[in-house]
Amino acid sequence: MCQHHSRNPILCLIPPYLLDQIARHGNKAQRDAALSTRAKDSTFRSLRMAAQPTRARAQAATAFVGKRRSIYTADGTETLPGTLVRGEGQPASGDPAVDEAYDGLGATFDFFAEVFDRNSIDDAGLALDATVHFGKGYNNAFWNSAQMVFGDGDGQLFNRFTVALDVIGHELAHGVTEDEAKLMYFNQSGALNESMSDVFGSLIKQYALKQTAETADWLIGEGLFTKKIDGVALRSMKAPGTAFDDKLLGKDPQPGHMDDFVHTFDDNGGVHINSGIPNHAFYQVATRIGGPAWEKAGRIWYDTLRDPRLRPNTGFLRFARISFDVAGRLYGVGEAPQQAVKEGWAAVGIAL
Repeated sequence: MCQHHSRNPILCLIPPYLLDQIARHGNKAQRDAALSTRAKDSTFRSLRMAAQPTRARAQAATAFVGKRRSIYTADGTETLPGTLVRGEGQPASGDPAVDEAYDGLGATFDFFAEVFDRNSIDDAGLALDATVHFGKGYNNAFWNSAQMVFGDGDGQLFNRFTVALDVIGHELAHGVTEDEAKLMYFNQSGALNESMSDVFGSLIKQYALKQTAETADWLIGEGLFTKKIDGVALRSMKAPGTAFDDKLLGKDPQPGHMDDFVHTFDDNGGVHINSGIPNHAFYQVATRIGGPAWEKAGRIWYDTLRDPRLRPNTGFLRFARISFDVAGRLYGVGEAPQQAVKEGWAAVGIAL
């Protein structure tokens, strides 16, 4: 939910179709939590956040090198950023949400620095701020072009939103995409925007756990659902459409092939739904190449995101063609990585 078409949208983790399902089929407490989350998201969506890009540019201008994390608590209020609880280099606070956010921001910073030689999400040393304990039973997490914000979940359907490292990486990666490509958050370009965050979120988790493409679970948001939900995660890059099948939430609607592309005006043209197609393409490429997915497949996707041919309205086919060219430039025309890219996109119905 909570996204709009402006240059600096509020980019949330939980898709609107899940909140809709809860609002329709949940008990009173669940419906109230879902409707409350939707109301807050709608408010965020209407805000222009005019001051935040200025703040980000001011921080970027310092070109600071190294991590600068600040974790705040809203303490159940909706005031941002809230009260500072833990700053860079300070010891663990004992509050799981605070410490998970601190560690997640650090793991994300380290991944981009060590794998892609990128200095924070804007490549200019942007300080990483996060607020936890936002609102009462807020079932979402979002990036607002200036900081991360995490809800605690309602405790019935969702756990706290700091539990999954890939979720933290996903939201911060929106900042990378915003900085590099400014992909429009609508239709296929919006689905690519969401997919880039899933790709980087999964790679950040794999890098932290030192997993290969073959041993990774390729799940996004594992641990977010409580035991009351019949599901393993929000999304599966390995098998889109299989992450959950629950009497309250319904069945995971993500397609993994262009034959099943969903045409809708909901969810900004299905950005959280159709992202399953490029997600699965990346999985196919990474497993064909083998080994740590961040090394070659991740480099191809990262360089594609930064390619000047990638326009704000880029769709799946254009992204696929650029990624094929990038793979040839990086690893040799006709060599195995480029062939893996061609086969990976073909596996989701996009022929190059």
